[in-house]
Formats: sequence, C-alpha cells, structure tokens
Amino acid sequence: MHTLSKWIGAALAVSLLAACSDEGDDLQQWMQQEQASTRPSVKPITAPKEFVPQGYLASATLDPFSKERLAALLGGSASAPATISDALVAPERARRKEQLESLPLDTISMVGFLKKGAQDVALVKADSLIYQVSKGMYMGQNYGKIKSISDSAITLREIVQDGVGEWIERDAVLELQEAKK
Repeated sequence: MHTLSKWIGAALAVSLLAACSDEGDDLQQWMQQEQASTRPSVKPITAPKEFVPQGYLASATLDPFSKERLAALLGGSASAPATISDALVAPERARRKEQLESLPLDTISMVGFLKKGAQDVALVKADSLIYQVSKGMYMGQNYGKIKSISDSAITLREIVQDGVGEWIERDAVLELQEAKK
C-alpha cells in the first residue's frame, strides 16, 4: 500500500505540473496581445528659443572696474584725482580720535539728560560705563559729530561711504532709552 500511495502522489504531481504549464502558455499569449495592442504616447519636446545676442550699450559710461577708479577708492594711488567728497573726511582723519569713537554707534545708548548752566549734556552708556557728552563731541565709528542734544535724543552727523565709494553726510539719532524693569 505504501508503494501505491507513492504512485498516486507522483501521478498527482505530474498532473498538477501539466495543468500549470497550460496556464503559463495562456499567460504568455495574453502578455503578447497586450504588448501588441498598447502604443506609447510621447509628446514631442518643444524646440528651444532662439538666442539673440545683445550688444553692450554701457561702454560709454564710467567703468566700475577701471584700475584708476579702484585705486582712488582704496587710497593707493597718488595719481588718482581726489574727489570733492574726500574733503569731507580729510579733516576727520587729521584730528585726534575721542574715546567713544572706537565703539560702534549701535552699542552706545542714551540713558539721561542734564543741563549744566546753558549747556545741554547727555548721559550715554557704553561698555557698562556712563559718559557725559555735549554738542561738538564725537561718537561712533563713522565720524559721528554731535549736532544737538535734547531731553529725549542726540542727533549726530556721520560721514559714510555710499555704494560707489563717495563720502556723504547723514544724520543719526540716539533716542533716550527707558529704564528696564
């Protein structure tokens, strides 16, 4: 009986394999039909725009990269002509610097106001120290000269370089800071 069951098992395995091979042929036929009936749709790529070169029209204007211009801005050439704006900064460079000129203006704050006789005096705080300043004194790293002092603000005239390297004047204001609670 044991051999009979082996024969029956082998016959079943062969019949199952035969059945699977028939289904594999059907599957192969269906795949071939689907591939034959399917057509890919690819949209064509648009042609690139034509490049039209443009001429350089600013050749008659001042060249920002000329050696003479750069030498004048960097102060390295004596042959470069001095501009009118250099007259603003020349006296500032010649004078002796004051103590508060070594600090950036944004690190200095006005904390008080005093009147000494007819003169207005502001109290400013810098590096945890209190200083008395009056009209005509200098503060900040941009040649900031005090123009006026009121009970609520200090107005300064600063000399700074603009985008093309010319020296210009501008006003800066330090307002009185409220006490932090």
